[in-house]
Amino acid sequence: MIKFAVIGTHWITKQFVAAARDQGWQLTAVYSRHLATAQQFAADCNAATIAKFTELAAFFASPAYSVVYIASPNSLHFEQAKHALLAGKHVIVEKPACSNPTEMKTIISLLRKNPKLYYFEAARHFHDPLFAKAAEQIKKFPVIQGANLTYHKYSSRYDAFLAGQNPNVFTPEFSGGALQDLGVYVVYNAIGWFGYPQKAVYYPQKLRNGIDGSGTAILQYPNYQVVLNIGKTSNSYLPSEIYGLKETLVMDNPAELNQLTLFDEKQQAQPLAKALPENPMAAEIRDFDQVLEHPADLDSKEKMEDWLAVTIQVNRLLYQLRQSAQIVFPADEKQI
Repeated sequence: MIKFAVIGTHWITKQFVAAARDQGWQLTAVYSRHLATAQQFAADCNAATIAKFTELAAFFASPAYSVVYIASPNSLHFEQAKHALLAGKHVIVEKPACSNPTEMKTIISLLRKNPKLYYFEAARHFHDPLFAKAAEQIKKFPVIQGANLTYHKYSSRYDAFLAGQNPNVFTPEFSGGALQDLGVYVVYNAIGWFGYPQKAVYYPQKLRNGIDGSGTAILQYPNYQVVLNIGKTSNSYLPSEIYGLKETLVMDNPAELNQLTLFDEKQQAQPLAKALPENPMAAEIRDFDQVLEHPADLDSKEKMEDWLAVTIQVNRLLYQLRQSAQIVFPADEKQI
């Protein structure tokens, strides 16, 4: 049985805990800056007896778990993952895994020095069967003419921002903004389905503190463009499309991937796949479980290396897009 701990006590962590338990994992520890928050989280998860920590050093030193799920603010992911690896823990870190390629390079160095450890970015849709189904269909297109991928979702914290507050997801200090938070989904789509672009430019709509509330990225490939529309300050109900010659692959949402439909050369709709009625994190947990339950297998190491290669490219592209838009995080200027 895999024993795991969590950093972060918000809804996404609770969703992860539920999916992990369905896979047979056991929650044994939680870290929060405040004991009362840790206690409430444990109670909400029906795990009142788990270990609760308010000091990271003691948390990472605990023998109560072997895997840690990190769902703290974006800018904290790197340091917490680094210390977890140094403590001999496997890491599952919420996207974005790191703020920039310098941080990512340090993580890779630690993994090379500790080859028995595993490190996963929790890009849930990347592990969804519909992601692979879309990739399979794209490969069948004799010609690719481009794509428009849209993910606009009004943030629950934007009202607070409009009221003059500075929520973590809307601050440079915590490596926030639309590109880093929601854009990571469609960047995963682009890398996973089309590879790394020849050129990439981001055109953001910046908020009062210089962070991007929304924006459009244009990725240039040899014979086509992929356009990414992202935003945390509005909702969009537009489908996303990938263009073949006479065929078009349509998805309801490139991040949530609930339904795929192919419009053929006769403009007839052919439903390809629908999402299973399950926890959205179930697919990634199944993948991680296969690897972590058989850590010594060559197949497990190869899977992590394949996923890690995509994570590195996604991190690099996010950074490249931010640079094009002159969006700088404090994390970019830190000495590591």
